[in-house]
Parts: sequence; structure tokens; C-alpha cells
Amino acid sequence: MIDYTPLGGRWRGGELDAWAQMLPGQVEAGLSPQRYGDLPRWMDALQALPALPPGQPHLHCPRVGVAGAADAAQQQQLRDALMGLHPWRKGPFELFGLHIDTEWRSDWKWQRLLPGLEPLAGRRVLDVGCGSGYHCWRMAGAGAAEVIGIDPTPLFVMQFWALQKYLQQDHVWVLPTGIEGVPASLRAFDTVFSMGVLYHRRSPLDHLQELKDCLRPGGQLVLETLVIDGGPGATLLPEGRYARMGNVWFLPSCDTLLSWLRKLGFRSPEVIDVNVTSIEEQRSTDWMTFHSLADFLDPGDSCLTIEGYPAPRRAIVTATAA
Repeated sequence: MIDYTPLGGRWRGGELDAWAQMLPGQVEAGLSPQRYGDLPRWMDALQALPALPPGQPHLHCPRVGVAGAADAAQQQQLRDALMGLHPWRKGPFELFGLHIDTEWRSDWKWQRLLPGLEPLAGRRVLDVGCGSGYHCWRMAGAGAAEVIGIDPTPLFVMQFWALQKYLQQDHVWVLPTGIEGVPASLRAFDTVFSMGVLYHRRSPLDHLQELKDCLRPGGQLVLETLVIDGGPGATLLPEGRYARMGNVWFLPSCDTLLSWLRKLGFRSPEVIDVNVTSIEEQRSTDWMTFHSLADFLDPGDSCLTIEGYPAPRRAIVTATAA
């Protein structure tokens, strides 16, 4: 069911040939049962997915998925198999009438970035830190010719393949690797997305340079990250955890973020949206039963995290690669 051979074949001999040569090793390492003890259980969940008649893919709707016929027994089998891939973080999805109510309403973020997004029709797109691929499907629905998502978390890759069983979009892929797996200075993508990644990087400028190195000259960067209020130079480096996350490093102000992009040679960086994350957008559900945003905020003041830092505020920024 998981087969990256067609992608490698498509890339060989072209501008992504270097990546095609690396791909088999990346898949083997990224989906290694020796490294990830839960992988056999997740594979069992994939194998338990029911065979259903082909349905109509819907990539433009908030609930990405497939409309089709499934009886009550098939829906229950589908639900049980997909629950074997819990937790579901990014979405929402709907398969044959089954609503996968994910932790994040990722469709809200998609609507916020649309005003600054250059048309994707015919473009090759890279989505860094894509999770299960929700936004990859939306990019394909917007007309992208090829969408490559990368994420080093094997559970999210398994979730992608569960969805792909029914969506069957041969120009959308999620690879089990991080941006370190992209060949250096590839410069082969027309649009690169990095959403919810920058603050997890110990060196944010290095990450921005890596993103630039993926873009063709004139290509568009779409960046979404945590920010703080403040002017030029303002940056928060949390001590310990931030909203119970231990791997949060730099939260810049919007002015600081724009200056970083200019420093690296990006043209026309622009803030498209700034939004305080709400407990309606990120919350626990039947499909993600662990703690979520409401548990990460100060119970007496929702403007603060549980540690006393400003509550999550997210900015979407676009810029053009020189």
C-alpha cells in the first residue's frame, strides 16, 4: 500500500533527480520498524481499512475527503481502522460520510493565507512540516501540478497513506523526512510553505535559508509561525516550556521576522494575517483525546500561557525568493 516507486520514477532524469536517488534511503529510515516501535500497529490499521467503491474526491471543501456510499458496517470498520492511527492533529477530513474531527481546524488557517497566496495552478509546491497532508490536499485542489509534503513523524505519514487509499491523487505525496532531507540548494519549487515549524528550530535564520534554497528565483514563500507583539528586534526566547511545548525556541515580533527575511535576501516580505489562536480552532476531540490549547493556557487569564508567556499568536508572512 505504501509505495514511493512511482514518485522516484517521475523525478529521475529531471531537476529532482538528486532527490530521487536519495528517496529510497529516506523512506527506509523514516519508516523503520526498528526505530519506531508503533509502526507495525499503524501498518495493521492501514491493512484494516475497508475496500470501498471509488468515490468523488473533494479537495476544495473544508472537510477534505471522498464522497461515496458506505453502509453502517463499512463505516464502523473505517472508523475503527482510522482510530488505530489516533491522534489526528490537522484536518478536518470526511470519508464516505465519516467526519474526522481533528484537533486543529486547519481550514481556518487556509482561509487566512489565501489573500496573500499567488495562484498555485500548474505549480510545483513543497509543504514543510505538513503533518498528515491536509494543506497538501488543499494545494492540489487549488490547481498545483505537484505537491510534496515532508514530515519526519511516521504516524502522520501513515495517516496520509490512509487518506490516499481513497483520495488516489497521484500528484500529492507526503515523505517521511524533514527539510534536512531535501538536497541542498535544490531551487526547484515554485511555492514553499512552512507552517508551524519555525519556532521549533534552534536556528530560525538557518531554517529560512533552507526554505529559500528550495525555491526557484521568483518563487513564493508562505510562512506561518508564532509571533509576539513588539517592534524591530523584539524576540521571545522562552525559558523552559512554552504552552507546555518543550521545543519552542524563538518567537519574533512581525517586524523582526520581516527583517530576518530581508537580511536573507527575500524580496517584498509582507504580513498577511495575525491571529490569536482560539480554543475553537485548536481543541480536544474524539479524534484527538489528549490535552489541547485550553489546557495550555493560564486558567485565570487566557491571554497567557500556563507558564505566564503571551498566549499563542500566529502570523502568516509571504516573501519572494531572489
